[in-house]
Amino acid sequence: MVNLTIDGKQIAVAEGTTIMEAAAMLDITIPKLCYLKEINEIGACRVCVIEVEGMDRVVTSCNHLVEDGMVVMTNSPKVRDVRKTNVQLILSEHNSNCPTCIRNGNCSLQDLADHMGLLSVPYKTSYEEGFTDTEFPIIRDSSKCIKCMRCVSFCDKVQGLEVWDVINTGYRTTVGVKDNKEMAEANCSMCGQCVTHCPVGALTVRRDIKDVYDALHNPDIITVVQVAPAVRAGFADALGVDGEELTQGQMVTGLKQLGFDYVFDTNFTADLTIMEEGSELIHKLTHRDEYAWPMFTSCCPGWVRFMKSEYPEMVDQLSTAKSPQQMFGAVAKTYFAEKIGVDPSRLHVISVMPCSAKKYECSVDEVNVVSGVRDVDTVLITREMLQIMKMDNIDLANLEESEFDSPLGEGTGAAVIFGASGGVMEAALRSAYFLLKGENIDPDAFKEVRGFTERRELEANVDGTVVRCAAVSSLGEARELIEDIKAGKVTYDFVEVMACPGGCAGGGGQPINDGEERGALRGSRLYQLDRDNKVRYSHENSEVQILYKEYLEKPLSEKSHHLLHTHQKDWVY
Repeated sequence: MVNLTIDGKQIAVAEGTTIMEAAAMLDITIPKLCYLKEINEIGACRVCVIEVEGMDRVVTSCNHLVEDGMVVMTNSPKVRDVRKTNVQLILSEHNSNCPTCIRNGNCSLQDLADHMGLLSVPYKTSYEEGFTDTEFPIIRDSSKCIKCMRCVSFCDKVQGLEVWDVINTGYRTTVGVKDNKEMAEANCSMCGQCVTHCPVGALTVRRDIKDVYDALHNPDIITVVQVAPAVRAGFADALGVDGEELTQGQMVTGLKQLGFDYVFDTNFTADLTIMEEGSELIHKLTHRDEYAWPMFTSCCPGWVRFMKSEYPEMVDQLSTAKSPQQMFGAVAKTYFAEKIGVDPSRLHVISVMPCSAKKYECSVDEVNVVSGVRDVDTVLITREMLQIMKMDNIDLANLEESEFDSPLGEGTGAAVIFGASGGVMEAALRSAYFLLKGENIDPDAFKEVRGFTERRELEANVDGTVVRCAAVSSLGEARELIEDIKAGKVTYDFVEVMACPGGCAGGGGQPINDGEERGALRGSRLYQLDRDNKVRYSHENSEVQILYKEYLEKPLSEKSHHLLHTHQKDWVY
């Protein structure tokens, strides 16, 4: 242990602890901007500087280790002066037109300037201008980049894609797409993690709110909105409630007040996905010699793009089942359109998703055009849903409870955990067990696959058939897993991969809480909804049963294959 004093308070901490970490143990907050624990500890912003007794210069606390007998001052006059100068220099190279910035009110640089009481910048203001492709789901605004390197580090160390890099030299040094490529040419998965980890508004997800407003105000259009499982956990962030108070009924009311004609739950098609994907897994297990193994889940478009760019030779091992978003669009423009007696072209299907890659997915004709019209027309991320509610003066805190509409609004506990890492696999195994044995297993029998980012493994005995499973989230973890498979170090039958840490709950379209990783917290909220649900098995969804009886006949039928399955190798990358 190392003994030191911070702001007059004595503390003993383990050797190898940083000054910032030691201060946090005393509830002393040191301002920071570029810091991400174990990911970006480079002291680039020089905002976390502190003074150490006996040293002439200030040092960065994020990467300076404690020493025995050290006396630290985190807010001395010298520290405040240096910190103020550093922030003013950053502001001099930053487009500070805050009122028109998407991060206005949720910007770490803005908060720092306010905290320090800065009222002016005494240096000449000069910043780089320019945008990356504004049609691409991920957009970079050069004028707002503060060169903190967070996007570079997160994409390199967590996602393993190295999309971003330092470009140019000297005063022109900035961040851009590696090798000076266009965004569309990069191997970007569109996961949006660079966006949620950017402390300012330099990286954003393309906004499609105008398309939704145009549809809402067109009397000839019938608007149908679906809401993904993880969105309700992000909505809880906006309300500031914990897992015990989490409500999805208020979210439904908010959407209905916006004027959508029908508000449905993507949980419905999450259950449908399980019926199709679970049946596909059983078919492959009973015809093992005809297929390459393992079978990978296919509901995450960021993961699908990763496979297509990094391991194209393994794309055929993805499940052919479409994602719940795309299944919903296909069912809405066929079965539902017939139910309400309207031409599918009059339906405008809007998805509210926790994921920026979903904007890419609905642009792929191979997965999004079945009956001659687009199945999903527009995708809003969770942040856009909250923004549009704010624009319409909807009082989130005082909304009444409402139910999802029918017949595409029923969802089970198995469906809601789709939004958490391991949830797709767990839901699939619950129903696979039933489909093979004819009876339900304990819904928590496969809870070993629940978790955050590290690999989780499970050997499930399904009516005498042993299914070797693994689940990971983050593309860096996915790469390690695939390399182990290719090297013969591990053998699996069924693998779930989600591109974002913690799964969709930590998706790139969720509310941004800078410096916090909320995927695990939001995931726990989804498991709470699963536990509270009266029905916890996808095959017991009564509306899905009616859909098969009235329209699809059975899982993997010819009509099911036509509407609900795809071949990812044909997708345009």
